[in-house]
Amino acid sequence: MNDTKIIPDLSASTIWFLVGSQGLYGEDVLQQVAAQSQHVTQVLNAADDIPVRVQWRPVLTDTETIVQAMLEANADPHVVGVITWMHTFSPAKMWIRGLGALQKPLLHLHTQANITLPYADIDFDFMNLNQSAHGDREYGYILSRLAVARKSVIGHASDPRVAREIGTWARAAAALAEARGMRIARFGDNMRYVAVTEGDKTAAEADFGVAVNTWPVNELVERVDHADPALVDEVLADYDERYDVAPPLRKGGPRRDSLRYAAAQEVALRSFLQEGGFTAFTDTFEDLGGLQQLPGIAVQRLMSDGYGFGAEGDWKTALLVRIASVMGAGLPGGASLMEDYTYDLTPGAEVILGAHMLEVSPALTTSRPRLEIHPLGIGGREDPCRLVFTADPGPAVVAALSDVGPRFRLVVNSVDLIEPTADLPRLPVGRALWRPRPDFVTSAKSWLTAGAAHHTVMTTAVTADVFVDFARMVDVEIALIDEHTTVADFERGLRLEASARGLR
Repeated sequence: MNDTKIIPDLSASTIWFLVGSQGLYGEDVLQQVAAQSQHVTQVLNAADDIPVRVQWRPVLTDTETIVQAMLEANADPHVVGVITWMHTFSPAKMWIRGLGALQKPLLHLHTQANITLPYADIDFDFMNLNQSAHGDREYGYILSRLAVARKSVIGHASDPRVAREIGTWARAAAALAEARGMRIARFGDNMRYVAVTEGDKTAAEADFGVAVNTWPVNELVERVDHADPALVDEVLADYDERYDVAPPLRKGGPRRDSLRYAAAQEVALRSFLQEGGFTAFTDTFEDLGGLQQLPGIAVQRLMSDGYGFGAEGDWKTALLVRIASVMGAGLPGGASLMEDYTYDLTPGAEVILGAHMLEVSPALTTSRPRLEIHPLGIGGREDPCRLVFTADPGPAVVAALSDVGPRFRLVVNSVDLIEPTADLPRLPVGRALWRPRPDFVTSAKSWLTAGAAHHTVMTTAVTADVFVDFARMVDVEIALIDEHTTVADFERGLRLEASARGLR
């Protein structure tokens, strides 16, 4: 098959590098500021950890040029954010209107051109040029005074830690650019009587920029029933090549027609999403219309190609799966719908087994999945086809988005995927086994206290820091559970967040 992935190439996105100064020091100083800031840009662009292109812009020395730069950044669809650095002393009142106009994420880089102090040569010409130590403090004041959302990164541009922090923020900024204008298609509503998969879709568009709307499932059925046989054959051939196909599903096998129908579902779903400009979708086993199977392998493969998905109408998880795929663009691993299913509660060795009925993305494994068919006890349809595998061991993140009163809360847990200690021959689904950080009891109690959802996105490509940066960009509450978490501190953080927002 041709490449069907919709995970973007982040190198096509840019971050503008805006440098502040003023005319007080003369043209010679400004020329040096320009030259040194261009060098810093080159250093950042050479860093492998920064996935986007950093683009230098002319030095800013007055209110009008600052405002114009921010407006141009807003208007450029390739710009996902801006970095600001006060190379010299740039009086902060010059930045007020520009900061008010900026609609893209902001990173404040607190750095300087030199690493060491040239003790023997320092004079006041050097001091006038290299003033970011207090120039950035003046700028930091106005950012705080105006309550401008930003990330501050401190250190020399050549420091790998600085590049990693900028790269993390850049991935979050790219995810926000994806969310703004994102379209999610829902086939059917959420599962009846389920609370957490409900949600404020109007607030989602206001906060994230994502449009969530419903289409009749029988519109999809029509596409499945009339899928181009040649395209279906192409998908089937890809199945045969990529996966260990169970004998009943192979060419000439007694269940080959079931696999052919699953392939037609993939053709239909992919065409619907492409034509409608959708990058995420949901379905529900309670509203299948004329579908003969609950979509299994089709959903799994679409997620591995970068589409977001949420089961039982869970559009919030569909959103998270999509933005996690964008966050991890170009990195090993992937993103998937996940669900905490059951536990091993051996004291001191507790682990979580996660899965879903069918829909876990093979992007979580480097092994060759098995393609199988098995009965499904719910949905009232024919046996669905699905990929069976276990997620690779290693670090991962699970995250859930929930409505809490009038706001969204993003809960993120750093976890460690592990190999099962025994086979799972009677669990024919994609699955993952993990130990949550800092430990099972702290993680579970914090998760429950936060009111986090049972559906999550699991990503093996990025760390929790990317989600933290993303939440701060959109001013969504973030609750982080990691190796440093205690229940008391976590609960205190929730109370402080509610108090800061004037909420209970």
